[in-house]
Amino acid sequence: MTLSTCLLLATALFCIGVYGVLTRRQAIAVMLSVELMANASNMVFVAFSRFRGGATGPIFAIFSLAITVAEVAVGLGLVILLYRRFAETRLDHAREMSQ
Repeated sequence: MTLSTCLLLATALFCIGVYGVLTRRQAIAVMLSVELMANASNMVFVAFSRFRGGATGPIFAIFSLAITVAEVAVGLGLVILLYRRFAETRLDHAREMSQ
């Protein structure tokens, strides 16, 4: 697998994630799309590290994964609160919770 193939795959994954964030109304689907975008960026870090040399790519990917795990924990807590209040996870209801 070449560097351009890895970058093309990461770009496709990132674009699918952006499409999911922009078109979905369910909170879980939006969170999955954000995860897909984060994994695409991790793929770029590791690909550049492998093909250009150095060990900084996997280190950045590990830090990015740690931040993503914290984001998912907070996001799932918010989704649980949203579901308890409205019995569904549509993001339209999140605006009502802030008022």
